[in-house]
Amino acid sequence: MTPAERKQLKAQAHSLKPVVIIGHSGLTQSVLAEMDIALNSHELIKVKIRAERDDRKKIQQEICTQTGADFVQSIGQILVIHRLNPEK
Repeated sequence: MTPAERKQLKAQAHSLKPVVIIGHSGLTQSVLAEMDIALNSHELIKVKIRAERDDRKKIQQEICTQTGADFVQSIGQILVIHRLNPEK
């Protein structure tokens, strides 16, 4: 992803609300399935991660690895990820 593409995705994500919230249970298979569905339909989503800073970094990396999504940005507890849907 080029810096220009990342900048454009950040601008698009500004008005979005988190569609997935990861709570105290952490990153489970059902949460990953919901993120996969959301990425297929929206391509660009926000995820709220309710965890400590060090844990958030690990969860962010795991999300990107498991879903195949590209990391766009992370501000506090909010993670923005993007994955192109070839069917759209």
